[in-house]
Amino acid sequence: MTARDDRGTDRRTLLRVGLGLALGPPLASLGTAGMALAAGEDLDTPETFRPGEIVESGHRFFGTVSRGLALTVEEAGRRWGEPNGYILGQEGGGAVVAGVRYGEGTLYTRNAGKRRIYWQGPSLGFDVGGDGARTMMLVYNLPNVRDLYRRFAGVDGSAYLVGGFGMTAVVNDRVIVVPIRSGVGARLGINVGYLKFTREPTWNPF
Repeated sequence: MTARDDRGTDRRTLLRVGLGLALGPPLASLGTAGMALAAGEDLDTPETFRPGEIVESGHRFFGTVSRGLALTVEEAGRRWGEPNGYILGQEGGGAVVAGVRYGEGTLYTRNAGKRRIYWQGPSLGFDVGGDGARTMMLVYNLPNVRDLYRRFAGVDGSAYLVGGFGMTAVVNDRVIVVPIRSGVGARLGINVGYLKFTREPTWNPF
């Protein structure tokens, strides 16, 4: 095994151990079939997901039927329309003023299938402590899967909280990513920072 593989394995192991108590059983519903990369990354004429589909998928993923989730997805739709991709995953983070967040999950698109994706990023704000959370991210205006592998900075005034779900937004060029997190551990996303998406896990949040 290469050094890179060792680091990736260590990070995944620590992330899963750290989130174990917070998240409960592994996300078995995602399955292992279909995790392989789709043959293409171009979305051509991207097909979007309707709010009802997103809410139904979110209810299965978070393990609860919540009016808060439906209202949060509705608010995202009011601001940015229908997403042409979404991510379901888990993440962990911690902060004492300055902090860091690591996550991993699966990106779903209609045109390019689904694939494994990782994210990390620093933050500076009102965060104190640590958390682990299941996270849904709505992706808007994504022309190509490759365009997701870069840094996304926070959007001013995008924080939103209802029914135990927190929503914020990060953007790069025209592509907008809207993380939706459940529970107190969501930290509401109220901080200054960014998310960096990668094909492989890495400890480097920058």
